[in-house]
Order: sequence, then C-alpha cells, then structure tokens
Amino acid sequence: MNKTKMVRREDVDHKWFVVDVKDKVLGRAATTIATLLRGKNRPDFTPHTDLGAGVIVLNCDKVKVTGNKASQKVYKSFSGYPGGQKEVKYNKMIEKKPEHILRHAVKGMLPKNSIGARMIKRLKLYTGTEHGHSAQRPEVIEI
Repeated sequence: MNKTKMVRREDVDHKWFVVDVKDKVLGRAATTIATLLRGKNRPDFTPHTDLGAGVIVLNCDKVKVTGNKASQKVYKSFSGYPGGQKEVKYNKMIEKKPEHILRHAVKGMLPKNSIGARMIKRLKLYTGTEHGHSAQRPEVIEI
C-alpha cells in the first residue's frame, strides 16, 4: 500500500522567484504570484504546511487592467470611526501606491489564517527593475 508523504515545516526550503509584471494583466499576474507563494506548483503540496516560495515582483507601477476598471475600480478602507471610510480609485492608487494594488490582489487569493500571513511576508514588491535580493539567488519566471 502506498502512503501519502506529508511534508513537515522543518523539511521545507523556500526558493525565490523574480516576476516582471510590466504590461501584464493584474488578475492573471496575481494568480501566478499567489500560486508560487502558496506552493501549489510543487508536486509535494501539503495544504496545512507553508511550502511556498518567495516572490520578488518588479515594475508594479506598469501593471494593466482590462475594460473600464482603470476609471471604475475602487479601493476602500475603513478606520473604524464614524465617517472614516475612504475610497480611492485605481487611477489615483497607481500613482500614489502602485505596490498596494498588487499586494491587495494577491492577499485576497491566499488563505485567511496564520499561514497566509506568513506567505504574504515573502512577497516583495518594487516599482522599478532593481531589487536587493540577489543573496537569495532568485530564478526568473515568465508570466
């Protein structure tokens, strides 16, 4: 009888990947990044263990959206106080905080628990083409 091998946290080694999202569609790029962070691309994927890789994303400010989302998509935040809800459209957000757009999309695709919180910490976002993670020896991934 064959037994399924469950990977333990001690046995995991987190690889690192570099993804360039210049002129890529936001949702398509986010699903690829979330898959790498979660580790679902690995043959030994175990849902209750954090097997994912670290992902370095370049050119966050050059990501594209389709249709009328550039003028209609809204990011909402709420401080908890009366009148404390803020709405920022995609056009303003891409100018002010382009990293927030991709982080928001990827975070929504990860588990909503402590494992997901550890995964999102391994997501490094940059607006340019330079990053300071050469010590991790990341591999380049095409989307």
